[in-house]
Amino acid sequence: MAATRVLLLLSRRAESPGFAHSVCRLLGAGPGLGPWSTHCGLKRGRLVLSDGPLPGASTRLPLQQFGARAAELPTNRGVDLGVAVILQSSDQTVLLTRRTSTLSVSPNLWVPPGGHVELDEELLDGGLRELWEESGLQLPQGQFSWVPLGLWESAYPPRLSWGLPKYHHIILYLLVVSQESQQQLQARIQPNPNEVSAFMWLGPDVAAAVAATEDGTETPRHLPQELPPSVLAVELEEDGGTRPLALPVSTLLRTTPTTAEGKERVSTGTKFALRLWLQRLGR
Repeated sequence: MAATRVLLLLSRRAESPGFAHSVCRLLGAGPGLGPWSTHCGLKRGRLVLSDGPLPGASTRLPLQQFGARAAELPTNRGVDLGVAVILQSSDQTVLLTRRTSTLSVSPNLWVPPGGHVELDEELLDGGLRELWEESGLQLPQGQFSWVPLGLWESAYPPRLSWGLPKYHHIILYLLVVSQESQQQLQARIQPNPNEVSAFMWLGPDVAAAVAATEDGTETPRHLPQELPPSVLAVELEEDGGTRPLALPVSTLLRTTPTTAEGKERVSTGTKFALRLWLQRLGR
């Protein structure tokens, strides 16, 4: 089995969860999707979750799960670790990117920049590296602050009707607050066309509507009348240029389809992270 990326402390006993195990359930989470508060330690290249207080520096974070579980899953794999950056500008907008349609995992989904954490990386460093690799943004030291937002247990594909899960992750969402404005950050963005097909800055009002949509429902909740019909995004062109894109808000309010279609939408984990971001803003 690969090196343990997610370590559990259950009644002070260390345990490495297997691919087929729900981390939320092992930590004693009740029925439903949560979120539940869990004790969390941020270690180099690894996440430590506990069902009781952790000695030393630790924090309590909301943990939520979404995704299918089944009995016929790999027994020689563990749970992987990912990190995603909710980058907030000084004027309180956050950056989301649309994954390219050619990616084998989560194509066409709107997500914050993020990815796998290397074994020798601090979790913040992994998030900042992924931010740079996907958006071209490097944040000057001393010009940003950060805080862990929450944890998301994710399986892909997210529904058994799509097939058995091939990936099982705990994703740590980090809120990184820049001292630069959206306009200043936008001027320095250079998206990686191998991973990103478009990007946008989302304000609190539209983010609140997106975060309120629920997966498992036929249609999203009724749209507030004050919402704009579309938001401005930037789309990458095949020749390496960019063009403005009027993205319908209704696209951002889509929920997870029952069939394995690459429909453009905001990922469920991203909605969870946006809810946590809005709570910190007091919205």
